[in-house]
Formats: sequence, C-alpha cells, structure tokens
Amino acid sequence: MELLTENLKKWISEFTPFGDFVLFLLLFALAIIVFLVLKKIILKIAEKFIRRTKIKFDDYILNSGVFERAALLIPVLILYNAIYLFPGWESFFKNGSGILIAIIISRTLAAFTTGLSNYYSTLEIARQRPIKGYIQVLNLLIYMVAVIFIIALLTGESPWELLAGLGALTAVLLLIFRDTILSFVASLQIASNDLVHVGDWIEMPKYGADGDVIDIALHTIKVQNWDKTITVIPTYKLIEESFKNWRGMTAAGGRRIKRAIHIDLNTIEFCTDEMLDRFEKIRLIADYIQNKRTEISNDPKNKENENINKRRLTNIGTFRIYIEKYIQSHPKIHKDLTCMVRQLAPTAQGLPLEIYMFTNDTAWVNYEAIQSDIFDHILAIISEFGLRVYQQPAGHDMARIQVNSPNKQ
Repeated sequence: MELLTENLKKWISEFTPFGDFVLFLLLFALAIIVFLVLKKIILKIAEKFIRRTKIKFDDYILNSGVFERAALLIPVLILYNAIYLFPGWESFFKNGSGILIAIIISRTLAAFTTGLSNYYSTLEIARQRPIKGYIQVLNLLIYMVAVIFIIALLTGESPWELLAGLGALTAVLLLIFRDTILSFVASLQIASNDLVHVGDWIEMPKYGADGDVIDIALHTIKVQNWDKTITVIPTYKLIEESFKNWRGMTAAGGRRIKRAIHIDLNTIEFCTDEMLDRFEKIRLIADYIQNKRTEISNDPKNKENENINKRRLTNIGTFRIYIEKYIQSHPKIHKDLTCMVRQLAPTAQGLPLEIYMFTNDTAWVNYEAIQSDIFDHILAIISEFGLRVYQQPAGHDMARIQVNSPNKQ
C-alpha cells in the first residue's frame, strides 16, 4: 500500500507542481467515498439485520446513532495513515487526526451509554432504580477525558501530567462542578434509600410541585403537575428539603377519605319509641336496634320511671352506627384498612362527625366519585334521624326570619 501511494505521489508530481495538494484531495475524496459506502450500504444492511433480531437491546443501540458515529472513524484513519506522504505536515495531520479521533470516540461512547440508558428505562426495575443520572455522570467523564487528550495533543504534554496539574485546581473544579457533585451524591442517596421512582406522585409546595415524577436525571427531577404544567426541581433539593411521596398510598391499594360533617347541636336528642320503630325498618341497623332494645329492656338498672336515669339511645349515636354500617358495606371501601366514624370536639359550627376510611380505588377521578357518592347519601339521609347539618345563615335565611318575625309591622 505504501509503495502504491508513493508511486501515485511521484506520478502526480510529474504533471503538476501542486502534487501534495492534489494527493490530499484524492485521499480526502477516497475517505468520503468510503464513508458514504459504509453509511449508505453496509450500515443499511446491518440495520435490516438488527431490526429482524428478537433482541431489543441492539435496536436501542442502533437508534442512539452509535454505528453512524463509529463509521466516521474510517475516513479519519485513512487520512491518519497517510501522514508519511506529507513530511512537512506530519505534525498538523497527526494532531488534527488525533483530535478528530478523540471527538468521534467520545461521541460514540456517549451514544452507546445513552442507548443503554434508553433500553434500561423500558425495564420494570428502572422505575425503582433509574440510572439516567449515572449515565450523565459517565458521559461527562468521557468528554472530560477527551478534552484532556485534545489539550495534551495541542500542548505536547502528557495526559497524565495534565491530570496531575488538575489536582492544584481542585477548589476551582469543586466550585465549577458544585451542582453536579451535589446532584450525583443526591442521586446515590435517592437510589439507595428508595426515595423516588418515576411515576411516583410527590408534593413539594415550595417549588409548586404536585404531580407525577416523569423523569429523574442527574441535575433535575421533572414533575408533571395535575394541571399538566412541568415543574423542574434540582435533584439535591430532594435531600436538603422535605417532600411528600404518595407511593405508599398506591402500594397499600387504598386512598384515604377524611372529612367531617357538622351536626346542628339543637337537633341532638334521645330516641323515642316511635323513632326506634322507624329505625328498626332500616336494613343496615335493624339488628343493632333490636339488640340494643333487648339489652336496655333487660338491664335491671333501667326499671326506674324517671327518664333521666334510664339508658336510652340518641339519634346522633344511632346515626353514627348507621354511617359505620353503610361504609363497611360499601363495595368501594377498603375493608383491610382503618374505617371509623368519630365525634370531634364541638365547635361554634356544631358537632363535627368525622368519617375516616380508605377507598379501594386510588385513581383520582374514581376516588372523587366514590367520596361524593358516599357524602351525597349521608347528607340526604341525615334528616331521617331527626338531625340537621349546621349551616351559617345566608342572606335568604335572614330575609325569611325578617318576614316571619311577629314584631313586623
């Protein structure tokens, strides 16, 4: 090959004084032709073969552009191996080719790691152990090594000497790469402590984040809020500050309902026999009413004539039992999680009766529908127990009071 190119050089020099320049153009044209053959023919054949394989990993490597970038090495190597033909330009060709080789290799390796990351993101484990941040750190190191190698070629220094010199610039490097270092450490802690997965619903009010995590990278974590806006949070902020992760709700399979209705205190009273007869016809509490009436009638302490000394049921207590029975029988309530109805301390707005339970459907729309259906029923049936929900007087109420006032003239 060397003999052929030498003879070609002598032959060109016989016809033109610009033999070196013409030879360079011929070599450059040869390099372009080889690259086009690789890209248009060989890579197309390889692509068809890769697409037909059952392995998905090679598809992601192909889509990341690894082979196209690697193909650029061939024309550069052709020019690099022809250095001896240009004695006066050896240093220029050597440094230029070395720089191109460093750039091509670094970009090829970065494309490979990106393809690896894209393939990994399709696996189920990627939701729990994302590696995008680590891939970004690895790509950063690849490019840093390439830069050091290029500087070494331009200055004529050894790459190892340059690395040793960087030790003196540690403080400057720490300042420049402060966010990168903090984010990398945070990524390790997030992964090791299993704090956040892609798909988790998190809340971070300080940054206006309230939605699903859609991407975990080295420097940032993207959250798609429920209004479809995107909030970007620095990765290390999840370690420095507090946030709420709703993953436990999804894992438990239940979403909490914790809501109180306020009962007008003026409507709370003891149950009369007529009320108990009516309550006994309600299927959910029929057994409860019968058992309580039997229990009270058989209590020897309940033989006194004074009503104040007798055991009697109240409408608020009976209503509370009704709600308990109702939510326990509801098909959309999680039976294995806490389910209760409790009274809170009375307030100026009446007696809060809090319903605490979990739905067995955690989807937001379904959850809201279940919650609304339950409270629609509770608010509609409360009057059957002689109770009334407290509501502050509105303008219409005040006008009605004025109209019905006996002192109105």
